[in-house]
Amino acid sequence: MKYQPLPIEFFQKPTLELAKALLGCLLVKETEEGIASGFIVETEAYMGPTDRAAHSYGNRRTKRTEIMFHEAGVAYTYVMHTHCLFNVVSGGKEQPEAVLVRALEPYDGIDLMFQRRSKIKDVRQLTNGPGKLTKALGITMADYGRPLQKPPLFIAKGFVPEAISQGKRIGIENTGEAKDYPWRFWVSGNRFVSK
Repeated sequence: MKYQPLPIEFFQKPTLELAKALLGCLLVKETEEGIASGFIVETEAYMGPTDRAAHSYGNRRTKRTEIMFHEAGVAYTYVMHTHCLFNVVSGGKEQPEAVLVRALEPYDGIDLMFQRRSKIKDVRQLTNGPGKLTKALGITMADYGRPLQKPPLFIAKGFVPEAISQGKRIGIENTGEAKDYPWRFWVSGNRFVSK
């Protein structure tokens, strides 16, 4: 395997730190159709019980959020509207925090990504949003709870960003003061960051 999955220790850092550390890492999904991967270029941190924008706000423990209460370094997938979104569980056991992966720079399996997103013609549109990237890579609800240190879904070493930008998270308008927290991070100047 040409990819080197990151060890569990990589994920065992404070959530805001992990949200930045994930930038430049390679998200890889192996399926029967082949391998698709992309460099993570945009993330959002969700800080659990005290963050009104987090699914686990107030320590809400439901069938959907259960995996957030597990150890860091597993996949938290959920459906929003019709899209499956992919998060990395962070924060450690009983600290239900997560990092949403918002955008990727396509790397391997670009033809496969175009097949999966057949209406798209521009490579910049393939993975520049949280619902787009899961469709392009073939990440589904079946990946819920998967450990991210081995195939079929894992995070591998990528590149170190020269600069990281930070700002407000997107699409959480009805969450009071939480909508203004600067917990979105992206690779500065990268053309694959979501709009």
